[in-house]
Parts: sequence; structure tokens; C-alpha cells
Amino acid sequence: MDILIMLLPVLLPVAGGALILGIPFKSERARNIYAEIVVCVTSLAAFCVIAYHPEGRVVLYSISKGFSLAFRVDGLSVLFAGMVSCMWPLVMLYAFEYMHHDKRGGAFFAFFVMTFGVTLGVAFSANLTTMYVFYELLSLVTLPLVTHYGHRESMYAGRIYAVFTIGGASLSFIAVIAATVFGDAGTFSYGGCMNSFVRPGIIQASYLLAFLGFGTKAAVFPIYYWLPTASVAPTPVTALLHAVAVVNSGVFAVMRTTWYVFGPDVLVGTPAQEICLALSIFTLVFASVVAIKERHFKRRLAYSTVANLSYMLFGIELMTVRGFTGGMTHMLFHGIMKMLLFLCAGAFMHQAERNYIFEMNGIGRKMPVTFACYTVGALSLTGIPFFCGFVSKWILMEAGAGAGTALGVAGTCALIAAAFLCAVYSLSVSVRAFFPIAGREMYRNGKDVKEAGVLMLIPIVVFAVLTVVFGTAPGTVLDFIGRIAAGQI
Repeated sequence: MDILIMLLPVLLPVAGGALILGIPFKSERARNIYAEIVVCVTSLAAFCVIAYHPEGRVVLYSISKGFSLAFRVDGLSVLFAGMVSCMWPLVMLYAFEYMHHDKRGGAFFAFFVMTFGVTLGVAFSANLTTMYVFYELLSLVTLPLVTHYGHRESMYAGRIYAVFTIGGASLSFIAVIAATVFGDAGTFSYGGCMNSFVRPGIIQASYLLAFLGFGTKAAVFPIYYWLPTASVAPTPVTALLHAVAVVNSGVFAVMRTTWYVFGPDVLVGTPAQEICLALSIFTLVFASVVAIKERHFKRRLAYSTVANLSYMLFGIELMTVRGFTGGMTHMLFHGIMKMLLFLCAGAFMHQAERNYIFEMNGIGRKMPVTFACYTVGALSLTGIPFFCGFVSKWILMEAGAGAGTALGVAGTCALIAAAFLCAVYSLSVSVRAFFPIAGREMYRNGKDVKEAGVLMLIPIVVFAVLTVVFGTAPGTVLDFIGRIAAGQI
């Protein structure tokens, strides 16, 4: 019974999505209703797993102690699975309008639904082997979404995406082997499971490979290039790639590897930790600078994602409870903020049929709801008080300053600098939208641009409201995340 309960949210969307390719739906509306039902039932099944909370591991398949496919529910999996399960149905609504009349809509929704199940497989994995299997499947099932449009730019983005993500998985596979041999089959255990008799050099080298391998999806420098390139995909895809499924799976994998496999006790103060911290700090500043120079709307947001992923990695790599708390909090809150910003960007591109920031002068008067919500997201991403981005960034800066190391202090300074850069590249969009330079407004006369339809606006407004709610009343969420970071759940 436990196996069936654990597998349902994983297999249901995979099977349900595959059926979209084979069922001859009478209309686009019928297909959309079917897809939304599958996604909503999957979310319900995921919450049932969280509520039921089977004790211990549920083993699906095992060859030996060193290789098994197993699932479990703990605090970290509840956080990630709950986050994904709340967001997916909303983005699906948005996608119905965005992909309306798309000639390859059936294939799009098939893989879009299947990706949900694979992501939940990552969330509910009980050991490094199982997580690695679903991590690889995530690359494969999202590749058709990146290349959906089929033109030259999309196919190039797909090749880059495949090379980077599969190459990164090859690096992390070495760490999987090391953890399987020297760490109780890579079973997730808070504080780590590595054998203390293993030579420190082997542990550090294996961990560094794991960080770089899993960090590929988290877009750490120098393996970040795939993320901005993948922005050519449809906006519902880029929202999930850059806010929830793929990039957060990378961060989630680094969390698991650091805190539940290798363990901070054997890594703190080592060259491996210092290298990972240095890469994270450099990435968050570098990507923020590049974002200012970027003129394509979604690519600018993509570089913002690169920077903010390294906020999370910085917190994780501090290897303190406070840093881990900050990393998890920013994973959740950044997912909400960046989902909001990408959906707003997609609404602009869909309605105005334009892609670049210099083409936005005055659009706020034609799409006031969309760009009011965008401004909420931009304020939060900058780290303004009373928005959720302030909460997670404050915890990260506090953790960096309190770590008592040079890299911790350097990271705190980098976070402050990146916040200023974020204000420049995100809020300048709102200024263009609502306060264009005299004589350069593009949408005063003769431009038939209006707000997106209700299916696109509902998710946008919901995520804007959540940004404010979690910014003003984060206590319950922070208490839950703090207990995860302390190993209490």
C-alpha cells in the first residue's frame, strides 16, 4: 500500500501526459480540461503523500544494498513537493491561453504534464541513486519543451541544454558512485552518511564534482550559459525552468548532497567548501551585472535567475543552520517572485508581440494589472521590506555575516551589491512601462494592445498576492523551514 501511495503522484502525470499524445481529443478545450484534471489530481495525490507520511523508506526496486530505487517523506521533500504542487496547476491555466491555437499544443502539454511527475520523483527520492535517476529523466523530458517551436534558435537552445545538463549529470554520477560505496548506499540522513574512515581527499573531490554536476541545473559559473539560452522556449516552460522544476531541482540536489549525504561536519573549512562558496559569490555578482546589459526581456530575467540561484547556493555552502534556512527560504520565495515576473513578461510578449525592453515604453497604461503585479515582483526581488524577497535575503546576509569567515563576509557584501544591481535591472522595466520619456511612448495611439485574458491574469495576481502575504506574515513558513534546517523534521 505504501508503494502505491508514494508512486501515485509520480506515475499519474507521466502516464496521463503520455496519453495526451495518443488520445484524439475532439477539441483543444477537451484536451485542456483533461490536462488540468491530471495536474490537479496529481497535486492532490502529492499532498496526500505528505499528509500520510509513510514511516521510513519505501523501496520500489533493489539489486543490492548499493543500488535501490526508494522513496521517503521528510521535511525537505515536503517543502519542495508542496511548492511544486501548488504552482503547477496555476501555470497550467496560464499555458492554456498562452498556447491557444498552437499547432503542436498536444506535444507541449504532454511533456508539460510529464515533467510534473518527474519533478515529484526528485522531491520524494530517499537516496542519491533514486534522485539521480529522476534528475536525468528531468533533463530528457524537458528537452522537447525547450525545442518546442522547432526553429533554428530553439534547436540550438536544445543542443546547448542537452550538452550542459547531461554533461553535468556525468560529473555528479562520480559522486553518486562514491556516496554509494562509502556512504551507506547514499541514503539521505540529516548530517550526512559518509564513512568517517574515507580519505578526506576522496570526500572533498567527490563533493566538488557533485556540486558542479548538480550545480549545472542551478546555473553556477561557469556552467550557466544554458539557462539564458533556454529562454526561447514558450513562457510557461521558461517560468517552470527558471523558477521551479529544473533550476530548483539543481538547488535541491545540492542541498541533499551537502546536508544529507556528505554532511557539513566533514566539509566545513575544507578547500571544497571554499571553492563552492567562491563560485557562488562570483556568480551572483557576475550574473547581476550581465542582467543590466541584457535587452531581451526574458533573457534579463534569466540572468536574474542565475544570480538568485547562487544566493541559495551561498546559503547552503555556508554549512550553518542559519545559512541552510536562508537557502531554503530563498528557494521558496524566489520561486514565487520569479514565476510572477516571467508570467508578466510572457503576457507582454503575447499581447504586444514584442520581446525587448526598449519596446515597452508606455505599455503599463495598456496593461496596468500586469505591470502593477510585475512591479510588486520587482520590488520583492530587489529586497524591499514587506515583500518576501526581503525576508529570505535578510536571512542570507545575517547567515553570511554570522559565519565568522572571510568568504561569509564577502558573500554578505556581494548580496548587498547584487541587491542594488537588481533594483537597476528590474525596476527600470517598471519605469519604462509607466513613466516613458516624453516623445518615446510607443503605445499612446494606434497600438491595439490590451490586458491578457483571465486565464493568464489569475496566476499573475495570485503570485503577486503571495509575494506580499509571505513578506508581511512569514512566521509559519520560517518556523517550518527552520525546523528542517535543524534536522527536526
